[in-house]
Amino acid sequence: QVQPEESGGGLVQPGESLRLSCVASTRIFSIHNMNWYRERPGNQRELVASITGTGATNYADSVKGRFTISRDNEKNMAFLQMENLKPEDTAIYYCRLGNLYWGKGTLVTVSS
Repeated sequence: QVQPEESGGGLVQPGESLRLSCVASTRIFSIHNMNWYRERPGNQRELVASITGTGATNYADSVKGRFTISRDNEKNMAFLQMENLKPEDTAIYYCRLGNLYWGKGTLVTVSS
């Protein structure tokens, strides 16, 4: 299916790292931007990071220097490497294929 599917969420301690993965089964995966959003408790869904089909990236100020978005077009996958996680990073993280298809989300909880 075209719908992205996230994985890799879980419970981590502050300062730890986590890697999220997203896969979307489409033969034209490389055409689309891939995006990671998050929805923190009590807040609207926000864009965290994006990457174009050719690798240009953009990050929200809140995660710059800590998060890295990447993609593997041969595997139809996108990744979000999260370092030095903070409690305020706690959220449901969503992968989005372009501006059309959303994943169901994966929960990241950062707590001591």
